[in-house]
Amino acid sequence: MSENNILEMSPENSGLGKVEIAPEVIEVIAGIAASEVEGVAQMRGNFATGVVERLGKKNHGKGVKVELTEEGIKVDVYCLMKFGVSIPSVAQKIQDNIRQALLNMTALDAQEVNIHVVGIMFENQKQEVEYEQEM
Repeated sequence: MSENNILEMSPENSGLGKVEIAPEVIEVIAGIAASEVEGVAQMRGNFATGVVERLGKKNHGKGVKVELTEEGIKVDVYCLMKFGVSIPSVAQKIQDNIRQALLNMTALDAQEVNIHVVGIMFENQKQEVEYEQEM
């Protein structure tokens, strides 16, 4: 990994040149993979992402934080669960889905995929009940 926070894929993949992947790409892949899992109500965003989405742009990387360490890629996912689901089961599915999506799309293996459940969303509720904590 280089110093400028870009992931460089191994050179044996192609003799044509190098392939670099920005951490934001991993955030988007992880965000989409997490939101595909049944039981996830929504990903956690901040005020700015909410405003941008109201203006029509979808932020697929919201609720995901990617950290590049010497040991590998660390992914933190902040999401709200639907009321009544098995949180450990859904969290495991999120981890599996993100790990598989990253392997399929980038050939990179995440060292850690941490799931942070920050709230529960009820069926008849438009607004979520969220644990107040800053990322």
